[in-house]
Amino acid sequence: MVTEREPLSVVDHAWLRMDRPTNLMMICGLMTFAGRLDLARLKALVRTRMLCFHRFRQRVGWEGGDAYWETDPGFDLDWHVRQLALPRGAGQRGLDKLAGELVSTALDPSKPMWQMHLIDIDANHSALMLRIHHCYGDGFALSHVMGALTDNSATHHALPSPDLDGTPPPRAAWEKVLGQVTELAGDGVRLARTAYGLAADWSGHPDRALAAARRGIDLATELGVIATMEPDCPTRYKGPLGVMKRVACARPLALEEVKAVASALSCSVNDVLLSCVAAALRGYLLDQDDPVDGVEVRALVPVNLRPPGPVQELGNHFGLVFLDLPLGEADALRRTRAVHERMEALKHSQQATVALGILACMGAAPDGLRETLVQALAANASAVVTNVRGAPEARYMAGQRIERQVFWVPQSGGIGLGISILSYAGQVNLGVVADVQRVPDPEVLAKHMVTEFEALLLRCLTMPWPARFAADVGKASVTATPRRKRSTAKTSRPGAEPIP
Repeated sequence: MVTEREPLSVVDHAWLRMDRPTNLMMICGLMTFAGRLDLARLKALVRTRMLCFHRFRQRVGWEGGDAYWETDPGFDLDWHVRQLALPRGAGQRGLDKLAGELVSTALDPSKPMWQMHLIDIDANHSALMLRIHHCYGDGFALSHVMGALTDNSATHHALPSPDLDGTPPPRAAWEKVLGQVTELAGDGVRLARTAYGLAADWSGHPDRALAAARRGIDLATELGVIATMEPDCPTRYKGPLGVMKRVACARPLALEEVKAVASALSCSVNDVLLSCVAAALRGYLLDQDDPVDGVEVRALVPVNLRPPGPVQELGNHFGLVFLDLPLGEADALRRTRAVHERMEALKHSQQATVALGILACMGAAPDGLRETLVQALAANASAVVTNVRGAPEARYMAGQRIERQVFWVPQSGGIGLGISILSYAGQVNLGVVADVQRVPDPEVLAKHMVTEFEALLLRCLTMPWPARFAADVGKASVTATPRRKRSTAKTSRPGAEPIP
């Protein structure tokens, strides 16, 4: 049974407390439709299929320094679902401008912190933008919500989804009285009790005890890696931030083509796309006559830590890994191989789990310590790059076919660049959000990502197979190259790379 007041988890609390004027902790998504969406029908859909999740009727309340969920007594759907219209002939440029303004505008904390904006593009086409605070859930949870709002055809209408309770583990009386800091201690006590129970099992199975010990060592090692990490390379991607953001969308990529490149290079789709992101960041620096020799820009990459199976609750259940993107590498094949090997190493590490623990500490720590942690994490990265898998087939909302979906990820601390990858209906959609003081023209960066993928695709199609590729890439892997600071030497931008 849903209560009137529920505590925020320490991780959700962390995202709430990371809000600042220069970086709002909002996830923003945009859908464009084949036709025109009706406002009344949209509101009816939200009322039956989104508000069935009780969290979206709740706002954040405060008592002392503790935050909690409470039902908004004055909940007004008309405030949360609003209609806007673009000026005549505004087109995609006008839609991007409006989206940038909405991304830069804070949500009202006195109400449930989400809004939908139905945008009339012209007389025959609509777009829908959703803004929701990160404390309500991560991208994986919100994908579940969007799935509940959509149908697999214009005529088939799904039933409302069951509510996601998200009930936290039972808390002892002393934890409820003393607050979230002691809740962390209580979690430690529960973990210790669990460990005591496992001890009996481990006594008869030494291999399990050894595996657990190794995991503990891995966690301690990764914490040390994060704590001693050098600040990111100084490029134009890092520096003071303002309050205005600009957004852009790249031309969609064909998912089958991306899969074909990944198969040819024996890596994942994510590896290919991250390599194209690195190439685009490199290309943008070269456009500005900035040096790229030896430059490696570090990206924060979210990793889903939810257990397999259907989503059981909203909230945030993901960790973060630090990925060094080799901007200094001009060769597309060697760059892709480097990204693949680095991602493989991160997948076998405990860095994402450690980062989730750091986020939990940020949710419970005093303001001074929290600010120190935020600044430390932000100093170690220049961008946030996230990849979410969307529906494989076209979906419909309120009877209209969704033509395209894109979203923009928030950045924390002093990070001023976010790149989002979302697959949908056979396409890969790329979104860029940037602080205007760091990247005032994110559409250029978005175009670079498409151009770089097309160049990589062409390279794969025209190179000898298969032995020559193994020789070229295997002997030239740059994974072991030590991280270097930005060189002062300029590098001219190469033209079409000849096939060796």
